[in-house]
Amino acid sequence: MQDEIAPAPRKADGPFKARPRDLLLDYQKRWVDDSSRWKFGLMSRQVGKDFSAGYEGVLDCILKELEGRKTDWLIVAPSERQSLESLGKWKAWAEAFKVVTESWEEERHSGGESLLKSAMITFPRGSRVIAVPGKPDTVRGYSANVLLTEFAFFEQPDATWRAILPSITNPLRGGEKKVRLITTPNGIGNKAYDLWVTNFRSGEEAVTEKDGQRWSCHFVDIHKAVQEQLPVKIEELRAALDDAEGWAQEFECQFLDVQSTLLPYELIASCESAEATAAATADSWARASAGAPLLVMGIDFGRRRDLTVAWSNAQLGDVARTMEVLELEKMSTPEQVELLRPRLRLVRRVCLDYTGPGIGLGDYLVKEFGEWEPARHQFGKIELCSFTPALKVEIFSKLRMAFERRNLRIPISRSIREDLHSVNRVTGAAGQITYRAPHNADGHADRCTALALAWRAASAMPAPPASTAVKAPEAGLREKRDLWG
Repeated sequence: MQDEIAPAPRKADGPFKARPRDLLLDYQKRWVDDSSRWKFGLMSRQVGKDFSAGYEGVLDCILKELEGRKTDWLIVAPSERQSLESLGKWKAWAEAFKVVTESWEEERHSGGESLLKSAMITFPRGSRVIAVPGKPDTVRGYSANVLLTEFAFFEQPDATWRAILPSITNPLRGGEKKVRLITTPNGIGNKAYDLWVTNFRSGEEAVTEKDGQRWSCHFVDIHKAVQEQLPVKIEELRAALDDAEGWAQEFECQFLDVQSTLLPYELIASCESAEATAAATADSWARASAGAPLLVMGIDFGRRRDLTVAWSNAQLGDVARTMEVLELEKMSTPEQVELLRPRLRLVRRVCLDYTGPGIGLGDYLVKEFGEWEPARHQFGKIELCSFTPALKVEIFSKLRMAFERRNLRIPISRSIREDLHSVNRVTGAAGQITYRAPHNADGHADRCTALALAWRAASAMPAPPASTAVKAPEAGLREKRDLWG
């Protein structure tokens, strides 16, 4: 949701280096110069929402400390990744102001790769910026200024809003608190939508607090941002997205439909297990293929912009345990095939995304490993899955049910968790359902798609009877290891 581009630095006149403020574009300066207590920015993707919010917050901390006071800010975002990315922008602004922060601390539920509780940077005189994921239980207990970033994408926006309001109501602890809410639209029927339509006056921006108007509203779609020197080529961006509804919502800030998270964090965490592994060796593959009743794989193919992810599961009864999440980035198709081939020889079934660049790979693999299409009496390994709206609804709905029934054991991994959490279920005005995920630096929900395909690969086949299990797993391991060449 957050992958925003900061504008290129502007050169200051004369021999002096650019001041931090010179890095802001005009619409960003209007945002930081607006001192209203309640402030709402409905803004396009890619226009620097967190960039400008970070400038305002860091400057507030600096000015308070120069006055001999200290202040706290709470950053709340829909995901762990976004919370940390936003906090990173605040730290970068502190460095631009030549302020040395005292520390960066992270607290997690049980250490390692587990869920984030909070992250914090501390200023020299004790002012703090604390970043937390946007959930009701993580925002309680603070007394601070609040920045809600991508608020429309929170899992429970209404409950989180109720939980966070007490944070800004006590002026005796650090003075009067401010609220900053920045987001791209995410459908109707949520708290962000309600606040915007209640407070925004069409044709006006930065309405001050008067006549009962609580919120100062800023509207910046991609067209307005480009008019004010954001270096983005609109038509190139529109063509790359190739999604009319997605463009209207993500870049033109239109409220279109109802949207919800496919896999909330708590649901994902309930299926995380130390027994599942993201990396596998030739030896572990050989042992799994000798001892497990069913090995399956889902492949989401990417060539240039996205990852190729091959997600492999060992199916044990009604439970699928992840044995490898192979990620290939910017690798030629022949190179990818060489890495996939020994794995494909060992699995029983493969479901492959047969869309766009995946068509060529699918045709190649079907020729070598045979196609799975029982309706045509073809029982090879490879099922070619064309990503029609109906197929997306089927595989992602079934993946959600698999998580709810605890039929999956997945690795404890921040990158996998964030990827799974990024998919949204969208209900259109006519009642049709689809699924969307944002493009970001880490892909396009490629891991989630591969896992959904792997689950389909297993569920479409009956598990072999217990009597077929190999009694002596060591037999034939050397031959299977040799498949890796």
